[in-house]
Amino acid sequence: MRTRAPLVAALAGATLLRLLALPLPGTEDVRTWKIWAHGASSHVTHVYGVGGSPPVRGVLSWNHLETTVDYPPAAIYELALVGLAYRALTPDFPDGPLLNAAVKIPGLIAGGLLTCLLAWIAKRVTDSSDAAWWAATAYWSNPATILNAEVLGYLDPLMMLPAVASLVLLHVGAAESAGLCFALAILTKPQAILIGPAVALAAWHTGGRSWVRAGAGAVLGIAVLLLPFTLAGALSNMWLAFGSFYGRRDILSGYAANVWWIVNYALRAWYQRPSLGIRAFFQPVRRIMAVSTFQELGFPNPRPFATSSVIGVVGLGIWRLRHSRELASHALAGAFTIHAFFVLAVGVHEHHMMLAVPLLALAAALEPAIRPLFYAISTIVALNLNLFYGIGLGWGYALPRMLVGIDLTVLLSLANIGALIWHARVLTRAQPSL
Repeated sequence: MRTRAPLVAALAGATLLRLLALPLPGTEDVRTWKIWAHGASSHVTHVYGVGGSPPVRGVLSWNHLETTVDYPPAAIYELALVGLAYRALTPDFPDGPLLNAAVKIPGLIAGGLLTCLLAWIAKRVTDSSDAAWWAATAYWSNPATILNAEVLGYLDPLMMLPAVASLVLLHVGAAESAGLCFALAILTKPQAILIGPAVALAAWHTGGRSWVRAGAGAVLGIAVLLLPFTLAGALSNMWLAFGSFYGRRDILSGYAANVWWIVNYALRAWYQRPSLGIRAFFQPVRRIMAVSTFQELGFPNPRPFATSSVIGVVGLGIWRLRHSRELASHALAGAFTIHAFFVLAVGVHEHHMMLAVPLLALAAALEPAIRPLFYAISTIVALNLNLFYGIGLGWGYALPRMLVGIDLTVLLSLANIGALIWHARVLTRAQPSL
């Protein structure tokens, strides 16, 4: 037990840090979660709007703020519970640190459950308590996961828990439950669809017609989650909301350290050369570039190229592991899909690589050779969040972006491209039974 004392200390310290971070304001997304929690706690099935020809968009108001909803219903149900609990404590629904903490608590709980899941499956597969302790520490004490959830307030843990569970449950013979979890993950945050190829690979190899049973579970999960909105006549309004979510992403890179952030940097610097000369390449990248602006400059629409690149790279990765039956391989494949999407796709935001972290933690707990890659990607995710947002709106504590003379977000983007190549090599070197 003495040798585990540092791990216990790390877990305890991370727990304290997470609790202390709950009242922080987070990013501007936290403000949106507050509006949604307020509106959903009043009438959850009306948040997207109800009826209309064409369908109308619901507009939620709170504290002199207004917004629409573009997340799937599982996230809205969870925020509705937050809103109901907060109304019970403070009926006036006032803003402040307590409300900041309230909208982050579901992420704290989901992260804790995910930590337990990783430890449990690592112990089950390896029959090693050391692997279980490593998996728990790798997730719970990880600066990337702390920044993402309790500090900045993203909802990713609510999606990551069922997404990772879907892979784990397939490997323990609970295919129907795996399908339910996969549906819950997708209907919490659409990015969970990226784990789909790995889930399909696992379902194919775990036998017992797992893919049929998992599919049935997923269909059932989707039907149950959508049923209240169907009965309320709000299903068409919900689809309209989802369409607006994707249509608004007229951006090359939403602060994501990837190929398109480098394009943003290079183009802005190039067009500033007449006034700044070579100094144009040593300025911070001050704002996001729209895809429409990119096209106005005479370049083709990057979406088809970016999408085909993601499909091609992911397809090769999955094909390489097509014979693998091991959970570690499937977790590695899921992480690679997410990593490739983050680096190569347009319209990606700074936290969209988050799901790769618990998947790699799982793979690395089972196969220690993957741990250097896990550490590198965790560092990239943490820096991507910190460089743009510090520890929350108005709080600062971001690493200075011009510390080395060139915007660190650009250097991080280059590092992330290198990490994707490394990730692909790890995948390529993997044997069918990793």
